[in-house]
Amino acid sequence: MKANLEGEKYRQGRIEVVCGSMFSGKTEELIRRIKRATFARQRVVIFKPQIDTRYSEEEVVSHDRNAVMSVPLSTSTEILEYVQNHTTSTEGYDFDVVGIDEAQFFGMDLVEVCNQLANNGVRVIIAGLDMDFQCTPFGPIPALCAVADEVTKVHAICVKCGALAYVSHRLVHDQNQVLIGEQTEYEPLCRECYKKATNK
Repeated sequence: MKANLEGEKYRQGRIEVVCGSMFSGKTEELIRRIKRATFARQRVVIFKPQIDTRYSEEEVVSHDRNAVMSVPLSTSTEILEYVQNHTTSTEGYDFDVVGIDEAQFFGMDLVEVCNQLANNGVRVIIAGLDMDFQCTPFGPIPALCAVADEVTKVHAICVKCGALAYVSHRLVHDQNQVLIGEQTEYEPLCRECYKKATNK
């Protein structure tokens, strides 16, 4: 994508992934980066999975209750459709920054969606769980880490011993991989405390 006649500079697209366990500040970091971009008068849009209605149906909300407005969607292909449908420029997409929260709940095609956005000059900021409650790589996050320009691993604090948390330990008996929850359903544990809690 070359500079247009008005002299707009070429935008360097990139993919940034913020990952870790629950309660580690992933969404907080996403919101911080989004707010800085907004302050810099960049054109921003944030997406979240439609199934995540813990705090709000339309906002991305951190555990500390910081919030930004978002567009709830059910599939990752809808992200690309939204960006394309809200673009009037012929030189690339109209958005400078695309934020995606709880990205683990989107399908594997999110990787290609993010690559296409970044290849067209968009800064893509992704926040999500890298592992599920059984310490299994979660959804598209591992693949996104592989293609990302920058990966930030954040950590919660283990509620048992105070070490850096490794995993989100599920407190309720539900074997489904996807279970939207909070502190009554999950707790952050380090590797050793997780082994003790699960007898592994």
